[in-house]
Amino acid sequence: MQYNIHPIFVHFPIALLCLYSIIQIIPFKKWLPKIAWTDVGLIMLVVGVLGAFVALMTGDIAEEMVRANDSLVELHAFFAGASTWLYGALLIGELSRIITAQSFIGKVSLQKAKAVLVIIKKILHDSFFAKIIVVVALLSIGMTGLLGGALVYGTTADPFTGIVLKIFGIAI
Repeated sequence: MQYNIHPIFVHFPIALLCLYSIIQIIPFKKWLPKIAWTDVGLIMLVVGVLGAFVALMTGDIAEEMVRANDSLVELHAFFAGASTWLYGALLIGELSRIITAQSFIGKVSLQKAKAVLVIIKKILHDSFFAKIIVVVALLSIGMTGLLGGALVYGTTADPFTGIVLKIFGIAI
């Protein structure tokens, strides 16, 4: 007998990644400067992205077990994948920040690798583009949750579900 373990793994990454996004959007660093927000965010992002990849894998298993509207399942899977990869890109930006830190980068002898990491850091960490990715990722994970709720509770459980499904042309 197979079990649908997907619901066990989805909620924790969603919570962590949403909190990470909120920390990045709202200026907590300015209001509460004594807290190491960068470290808090990094931990949330690492655990959240790893959990999101586990949720993606268990979602593939759940897709085979659940008999739901194929269009709805595919749209849910698309937004889940997009969310995971967007947050993964943000994680790459955070890791490039750590790697390019002066104390660490001196140990790396490859100049081209250093240059690439600096470019990645400029694009994916503390830039306007990174803030846009955070907002898009948060919207994407919200859409994933909305569609997941529609799969579990039906399309009438949430007042926004009908609107979203009409936008994407999915018949209720």
